[in-house]
Amino acid sequence: MSNTRIFPGYTLWVLLSLFIAAQPVQAQYLPGFTELVKQAAPAVVNISTTQKVKSAMPELPEGFEIPEMPEGSPFGELFKYFFDQEEGEPSLRDAQSLGSGFIISDDGYVLTNYHVVKDADEIIVRLNDRRELRAEVVGTDKRSDVALLRIDASDLPVVSIGKSSTLQVGEWVLAIGSPFGFDYSATAGIVSAKGRSLPRENYVPFIQTDVAINPGNSGGPLFNQAGEVVGMNSQIYSRTGGYMGLSFAIPIEVAMDVAEQLKTKGHVSRGWLGVLIQDITLDLAESFGMKQPRGALVAKVLEDSPAEQAGFKVGDVIVAFNGKKINDSASLPPIVGTTKVGVFVPVDIIRNRKQSVIKVKLGELPEDPAVARVHKPIVEKANRLGVSVLDMTDKQKRELELANGVVVERLVDGAASDAGVRKGDIILSINNETVKDSEQFQELVEALPEGKSVAMLVQRGSSPTFLAIKVPDAED
Repeated sequence: MSNTRIFPGYTLWVLLSLFIAAQPVQAQYLPGFTELVKQAAPAVVNISTTQKVKSAMPELPEGFEIPEMPEGSPFGELFKYFFDQEEGEPSLRDAQSLGSGFIISDDGYVLTNYHVVKDADEIIVRLNDRRELRAEVVGTDKRSDVALLRIDASDLPVVSIGKSSTLQVGEWVLAIGSPFGFDYSATAGIVSAKGRSLPRENYVPFIQTDVAINPGNSGGPLFNQAGEVVGMNSQIYSRTGGYMGLSFAIPIEVAMDVAEQLKTKGHVSRGWLGVLIQDITLDLAESFGMKQPRGALVAKVLEDSPAEQAGFKVGDVIVAFNGKKINDSASLPPIVGTTKVGVFVPVDIIRNRKQSVIKVKLGELPEDPAVARVHKPIVEKANRLGVSVLDMTDKQKRELELANGVVVERLVDGAASDAGVRKGDIILSINNETVKDSEQFQELVEALPEGKSVAMLVQRGSSPTFLAIKVPDAED
C-alpha cells in the first residue's frame, strides 16, 4: 500500500488543469491574407504616366553677364547650358510618376486617382501578367480624386466590389499597390475611423486606416477580409512625405458612383444646398437652447441657392438631412453631394429653439459655388463686451453684398476678444437679432442676459462664422 498522500488542493488544481486543457482555444488570432492576395492581385494594376514639364532654369543676377571663357572650355559650355537659353524656347523634360489602380470590368475599365493621371501625356497600365497597355482617360473628377481609364483588352480579371458602409472601426483591411514602384506589395492594418473630412475634400467621407500607404499606392484598392474592395487608397497624412500611420481611402460607393457618371454622362453631378456651415460648440449649443452640440449651423445662405428658395435662414441648425442624422458639420456635405439633383428632400432644422422640417429641391453643385468676396473693412464706441464698432459705408455694403452689419474697430480685454472676435470683423447678428447699425448694436448688447452664452455671427474675409459670447455678469 502506497504512502503517497494526495492533498485536496493539489487534486483540485490537477482537475482544473485537465478541464481547461479539454476546452477549445478561444485565443485571439491574427488573420492570414495569403488566399485573399492570390485571388485579388490579378485585378490590381500598376499605372505609370509621362508628361512634359518645363525645366526651371536659374536666372543671372541683375547686371551679371556670362564671363568669356577660352574656346572649348567646359565651364563656358556649362554657363551656356544653364543661363544662355533664348527667350521663347522653354526647356521641356519628361516627368514620370507611378500609381496603382484596379480593374472593375472585364472589358477594360480601370479605376485610379485623379492625381495619378493629372496632366499626363501618356498613361501605361501594367497588368499582373506583365502586359503593358496604353490607357485612355474616360473621365476625371477632381473633387473626389477619382479617374476612370479604359484599356483595349477583354476577358480581364476584375475585383469584387463590397460595401464600405458595413465596415467597422477595428476591422482588418488589406491594400495592394505599387509603393515606390514595388509592384504588388500587400500591406495590412485596421480601420481607424470612418467618415473623415479632410481639408478641401468636403464631398468625400474618407475611411481612415493604419495600413502602410506610400507614394505609388495611390489609386490602389483597399480590401476587406472577404476579398471585396471597400475603398480606393488616396492620401496619407505625413510630416516627412512617408507613411506615419494615417492613411485615407475613398469609400468604394463614392468611387463607383463617380465612375458610373463619368462613363454615362462624362461629368459628375452633385446635390447642392447652398449654405455655408460650421460646427456647434458647447457654448453655441447653449445659446441655441440645445442640450448638447449636434448638427450643422448655417452661417450663410447663398443668394439664389436652393436653400434660399426653400426658406433657410442664418442661425438654423441642420440636424437631419433626407432622414439621415447630422452629427457635425463635416457629415453634411457628403450626404448632400450624393443626393439626387432636382428632387425634394426633407431637412430637419432647429430654429428659435424649436424643431421643424423644411422641404428643399436640390440644385446641382456649380463648378465654382458663389461665395462672398474677400473684403477689407474699415472702421468707432466700446461696450460691456469690450468691442468698439463703426457703421458700414454704402460702398462696403455694395462690395460685400451685405444689407446690414457693423465693423469691429477696436477690442479691449473682455468677452468679445475671449470668444475670438477680431478687429475688422463684420458683426451681422447677435443673440439671433440682425445688427442694422452701431446704435442698434449697442442697444442689443445692453439687453443681453447676464452670465449666459449668446451667438454672434461675424463675417471674416469671405466666411461668416458663429462665435459663442459669454456675457459677463454686472459686477464683472
